[in-house]
Amino acid sequence: MTNQLTVTVTETPDAATPPPPVGVASASVAPAKQKPHGILYYLGLGLSGGLFMLVLALAAAVIVVPAATGSVPLTVLTSSMEPTLPPGTLIVVRPVETGDIRIGDAITYQIESGKPAVVTHRVISISSSSDGSKTFTTQGDNNGAPDAEPVVSEQVRGKVWYSVPWIGYVNQAVNGENRSWIIPTIAGALFLYAGYMMASAVAGALKKRRAGD
Repeated sequence: MTNQLTVTVTETPDAATPPPPVGVASASVAPAKQKPHGILYYLGLGLSGGLFMLVLALAAAVIVVPAATGSVPLTVLTSSMEPTLPPGTLIVVRPVETGDIRIGDAITYQIESGKPAVVTHRVISISSSSDGSKTFTTQGDNNGAPDAEPVVSEQVRGKVWYSVPWIGYVNQAVNGENRSWIIPTIAGALFLYAGYMMASAVAGALKKRRAGD
């Protein structure tokens, strides 16, 4: 009878590969959430953007458009054209041919031919002479009677193109000597404000992008 020797081999863990620690769970670190802005933030942002666009529109109406078209911005100082053009209204007067003036148009004309003082009243009738010249009978919307003297073609400075209420006094303030410093100041303030708005928008977008990474 032959005796057999049985050898039991027990595998031991590789010393180079330590077993996972007991009781330790792996966890992923979630990125911190950006605190949402409140309603006041968005309200202020909307108001500032709206104010910026309003200032740009007014600057275009008062300065850019008249300069580009050869028109003249004037301020209504009396109540003769109420309620259509009350005092303080800015009117932009565009040069026109007298043949293009129609009854119902508001025209600006020299009170005395050749003198700088002007008035703006509405045309209520047009007369033509045999030589082709025209005269215009005018009247203020708030006046009870037509103007005493008819307006000849040489007196006409132009026709009211458009008007902006309450801005006339601002236009009056920037005329003359004040224009030399008020216009550059306003333009500089607008550029600074535009730069601030653009920088704030870019910074906000970069911050939001980093928070999402």
